[in-house]
Amino acid sequence: MERILVICLSVAIGVGFLYWTTQVFHRPGAKEYVMKHLWFCHPNSICYGRTALALIALPVYFPLGFENLGIMIFTFAAVLDGVDGVVARNCNLVTPLGESLDPLCDKLTYLPALLAFAYRDQLSMPLVGTLVVIEMLGQFGARPMLMLLKTSGAANNFGKIKAMICFGLVIFCALRSANPEIINVGDEILVACLVLASASIVFKFVPNRLYADILSTLNFFCGVFSLYFASQGHFALAVCVIIVGQLFDLFDGRMAELHGGTQYGPYLDDIADFISFGVAPFYIILKICPQWYGWLVATIFLGAVAFRLYRFVAVDKKRTDLPPGIFNGLPSPAGALLVLGAALFKLPTVLLISALISAALMVSHLRFAHFGRIILKNVPKPLFFSLSAALIIIITFLIKTRSVNLFGAMILASCLLYLIVGKRNSL
Repeated sequence: MERILVICLSVAIGVGFLYWTTQVFHRPGAKEYVMKHLWFCHPNSICYGRTALALIALPVYFPLGFENLGIMIFTFAAVLDGVDGVVARNCNLVTPLGESLDPLCDKLTYLPALLAFAYRDQLSMPLVGTLVVIEMLGQFGARPMLMLLKTSGAANNFGKIKAMICFGLVIFCALRSANPEIINVGDEILVACLVLASASIVFKFVPNRLYADILSTLNFFCGVFSLYFASQGHFALAVCVIIVGQLFDLFDGRMAELHGGTQYGPYLDDIADFISFGVAPFYIILKICPQWYGWLVATIFLGAVAFRLYRFVAVDKKRTDLPPGIFNGLPSPAGALLVLGAALFKLPTVLLISALISAALMVSHLRFAHFGRIILKNVPKPLFFSLSAALIIIITFLIKTRSVNLFGAMILASCLLYLIVGKRNSL
């Protein structure tokens, strides 16, 4: 209990400091103060400082045994990762050196700690070692090549989310060292970090205009894998890959707006959405409720998804009275989640009612705000990356514990929250 309180206090102090930093720049004279004290206020100086703090925390925690103090020092060092970005953006101090230095300091902050916990057998040493190799290849192999190609070496979203998860994993290991009865999901989280680290490197070499199409393609394959898992009766895995597909779908439109796309992009996006958010839930309904009324409800749901996608492309995009980022009817990803969450309880009545409610909301004229373009836009970036990291950790925990009902309850709660927030933000 003491360790939990220490971690909560450390996180509260760190988040409070980060919030205070963001608010400081609304005051007159803040930028001038930073520019006059660049020796310690410069983002690069903050990077050096947080790396030093993290390295100091290691001997404090391990050889010296002052574990609570080590946790507090490390947590503050992790929070400074957000502070240097705030200073850089608000004072226009973003530099090519800083773009390479920031991810390097991230790695020097969490990798030594992960290695130390792996040495204590709290994490898999092969997995941590693989992560170190990938991180070093990205830092000292990929970045020099990117510089030769005159391409930015700044961390992308994959890398930032991975860093947040690694920071959290260090804290989790510290928590579990004092409370070994806590279920160990460290290795599962490490696997997620390996995937994100690899994706971070690969996407740096991909032309920007292909981002949207790649994300749509990944969404499509998530739908295909979901169909396969459902055919084998692994409904929790089928739902997991659909949620991953929704994350890809969340950003493909945004990438198309920012970087452009190909002429086939819109068609690929619609096909992927129909497979992942229409056909896959349709098949899951039939697997759980194969009777004639199951076929009827599943067909109604699939027809609603098809109509929703058609109306969006053929009608809603051409409307001038519909504000940007506002959907006419419940978006198909949210409609699919409503069905998938209910499917995990394997109660045919609950599933069929959820499918009918989802279908009615999708074909309705109720307005809902776009989750990525409207709702997430109002979420500060550090909080967004923290929430993304937390979502991945929660999914790995649910896979580890195999708590299917808890997973379904979490999905339905998320759907309810979106229905409330999405409707309110559309007004």
